[in-house]
Amino acid sequence: MGRLQLHNLTKVFSSGDNRIVAVDDLDVTVEDGEFLVLVGPSGCGKSTTLRCIAGLERVSTGQITLDGRDITDKKPKERDMAMVFQNYALYPHMTVRENIGYGLKITSDLSSDEIGSRVEDTARLLEIEDLLDKEPSDLSGGQQQRVALGRAIIREPEVFLMDEPLSNLDAKLRTTMRTEIQQLQQDMDITTIYVTHDQTEAMTMGDRIAVLDGGELQQIDEPLDCYHRPNNRFVAGFIGSPSMNFLSVRRDGDQLTHDAFEYTLSETTLDDLRDTDVNLTLGIRPEHIELAGGDHRNAIPTTIEVVEPMGEVTYGYFEIGETTYTVSVEGERRLEAGQDVHVVFPERKIHLFDGDTGDAVKNSELDEPAETVRV
Repeated sequence: MGRLQLHNLTKVFSSGDNRIVAVDDLDVTVEDGEFLVLVGPSGCGKSTTLRCIAGLERVSTGQITLDGRDITDKKPKERDMAMVFQNYALYPHMTVRENIGYGLKITSDLSSDEIGSRVEDTARLLEIEDLLDKEPSDLSGGQQQRVALGRAIIREPEVFLMDEPLSNLDAKLRTTMRTEIQQLQQDMDITTIYVTHDQTEAMTMGDRIAVLDGGELQQIDEPLDCYHRPNNRFVAGFIGSPSMNFLSVRRDGDQLTHDAFEYTLSETTLDDLRDTDVNLTLGIRPEHIELAGGDHRNAIPTTIEVVEPMGEVTYGYFEIGETTYTVSVEGERRLEAGQDVHVVFPERKIHLFDGDTGDAVKNSELDEPAETVRV
């Protein structure tokens, strides 16, 4: 079992008169066998949260429980957790075999033969059997990462903690290692908390993602729910690449007014906005913007300024007022710099946020799910 609960977790760093709240009243439950990703910008509190869970930082207030057992003040070695660090933290003077087995050597009563057997099994699982007698300096970044994972796996802990373990790898290797870590976690069915600033990692790896900002939890949900139904403007802007486009508007009768255009709303949307403030932020994801004729009632004339062909998709950059926005179209569709277009924000795909609080007051409507293809 590995059900982990954070109850109103707060971590404050103080130095003289300075007081920094790194984690603010965090309340999260991670179910047994779940893969939870903590994601957010630098300084949001995600690594501090992980270090509090591991016992490397003392909690200011709040409680941490594992399977109902209070571990808030337990020493790291008493928590039955294994951590994989960003810098791998391998012992340079030890071989791969010694690095993987060292944790068991100092924390268990297993014999040398038993530890050796488990090292062999772990190396086989990670496909690094031929590296066991090498030292870290002889290994590539990806191989060092596998050794760091092996050192965590061999302990068979109740919880894996991973602090940006792929950030030092090149883009192609990161993609490969993402898949391998997911497969390992699924095969071993061990509760895992994974910290990253990369929203692509968060979206592709986690059963759920917890989005943090300024030490506060903004949303915890399945990845696609955070993408399609963000709780607020911060989540909407952080999750997704390229980022969601935002335009400040005012609600005036049945219209949203902007300095450069007016946007007519349907009665259905107006009903959802009856009790909202007049100051709103309109959000639209690049892939939901349509390029249409000027006869559409909400068409906005503009000019494509810059084009970025990516193969599968093409990004076009255009201005409304003095702000640049992004549209994404299929890669086979040709866009050209200097091309005059009309952009349309389909009403069913727009998001609306309170202009003052940033809270979502309307999210985009989802398309009907396609029938599952069976093979």
